[in-house]
Formats: sequence, C-alpha cells, structure tokens
Amino acid sequence: MPEYLPPRERRFSLEYRNVLRYIRDYGIRTPAKQGGYALASMALTMRFPAEHGLPVITERDMTKIFPMAIGELCAMINGARTLDEFEEFGCPWWGPWATEDKCLSRGLTPGDLGPGSYGHSFRHFTTSDDPTEEGFDQFPHFIKKLRDLPDDKTAFVSPWIPVFNHREDGVKSRNTIAPCHGWVHAVVIDGGLYVEHWQRSSDTPIGLPSNLAQYAALALMIEHLTGYPLVEFIHILSYAHIFENQLDAVGQMLSREPRRLPTLELSDEGKNVTDIHDFRKEHFVLQDYDPHPAIPGIPVSV
Repeated sequence: MPEYLPPRERRFSLEYRNVLRYIRDYGIRTPAKQGGYALASMALTMRFPAEHGLPVITERDMTKIFPMAIGELCAMINGARTLDEFEEFGCPWWGPWATEDKCLSRGLTPGDLGPGSYGHSFRHFTTSDDPTEEGFDQFPHFIKKLRDLPDDKTAFVSPWIPVFNHREDGVKSRNTIAPCHGWVHAVVIDGGLYVEHWQRSSDTPIGLPSNLAQYAALALMIEHLTGYPLVEFIHILSYAHIFENQLDAVGQMLSREPRRLPTLELSDEGKNVTDIHDFRKEHFVLQDYDPHPAIPGIPVSV
C-alpha cells in the first residue's frame, strides 16, 4: 500500500475544485449536442501524491457511487461490453447508452456497447469484428512489462481502436459511445511507481469523480501486482466541460471548504489477488473518508 501520512498530516485537496473553478470561470461557451450549452477547457492536470490520500473527492459524498465505479472498471478489464456483463460486476448505469435505437443504428445487438468500447479494447484489442478472434489482452502485458522491464517507459494501455471509432458524414462508429477515459501510462522512477491517466473527454461534475476513483484503484492494482510502491497518481483531462444545467451543483461544491483525501486500500482478500482479472469492487476499502453531503439530482447528459 502507499505510504500514507496520518490523516491529520495530509494537506487539503484542491485539485478537483481547481479544475471545476477554472472551467466555470474561464471555460469557452460552446453548444452542447444534448441541448443548451457547455463551458469547456482543454489540457487540465491534477496531481495526487499518494502520501496525501487518493482521489475519492470530498466535495460531495461518493460512498454509494464508489463501489459501482470500481465495479465498472473491473468489468472493463474483463472485457465487458453488454449491459448484462456490467450488471454482473455491480455497475447498473449503462442502460441509456445501450438502447435499442443506439445499438441497432450501429449494427449492434441491443444492450451491446460494441467492439469500439472499453471492454473490447482492454481485453480483446483487435481491428477485426470477428467474434471468434481473441485479440490482445492489454493489462496482463502492461503489468508484465513493468515487472520485467522497469526501466522501459512504454507500459501503456489504450481504449481506442481507430477502425471502430471512425466517424464522418454518413458513417457511424462501431460503438454506442466513444471511449472517454482509459489511456494509462505507468513509469517506475527511482524505484517508485507513477501512474498517469489521460482522459479524452470529461463531464467534470458527474463523471470525473467516478473516473478519479476508478483509476486511483487501478493504481493500487498496479502497485500490488508489480511490487513498486505508488508515489503519485496523475490525471490529465484533454477536453473537460461543465454543462449549463450543472452549474448550480458546481457552485455548491465550490462553496464547501476543502477537506483531506481518504485512504484507499486493498482488503485482505484483495491482497491475495495475483491476476488483474480477479479484482472486484469488494477488494477496495475506503477509510478516513470525511466528505461533504451528497448532491442528488446532478443532471447526466447522454
């Protein structure tokens, strides 16, 4: 586990709120395809030294959402691309993105996110739509490279399969939503592990908190399976936005005083996992978590 400082010695976390404030105050007003407008900014970075806690945000309570977010990532690592598969991992929220209309218009079975989605690219990376082709399982090779070649700087995972995500006039991609997150680069420097997550597009009030928790949990998986102590988790947003109807919730979060980030650890059972495919949401334990109250009803754009 990371060498956490005692909770009272950790600094208050400003990274997430600084991103919200920057987009709200300096974001460019742009039409949103879902209606209304969004405020958008490019290339924003958050850094989370592990000793000060990992980024389960405290601006609103993530206690209920946290296990579902971890379950979603575990499902994706295991190749999930259907609603039923995500449900098996305790993640119930993909329904609006896998409706009959969305799927059929892309030549997919209803409930299937498609071969251009996260699960297919992580577990079965292939440019072929042949269901019998196994493809390339990225994460085990990612872990093996870090263990075998710690001085190499090419331990990288990508959710993007260009042939399935191609779009132009009259052409639809082979997924119901283009991957927004999941580009992971890990490097060992002076014996310590640095995990960087790059995100193509981020709904910062509603989606980003789940993504932060997911990839912080992934950093713990990588630490556990490689043996290198996690020093820092870095999260980079390429295109980050706040929708018009989320501004009230953003104002509420920014009005709350900063708090320290929590301790995120593996359970005793999680510490016995030796294959990244075997991690489950129950293996992650949140401690020293003191968030502000939840903010129900923040709009989600589909």
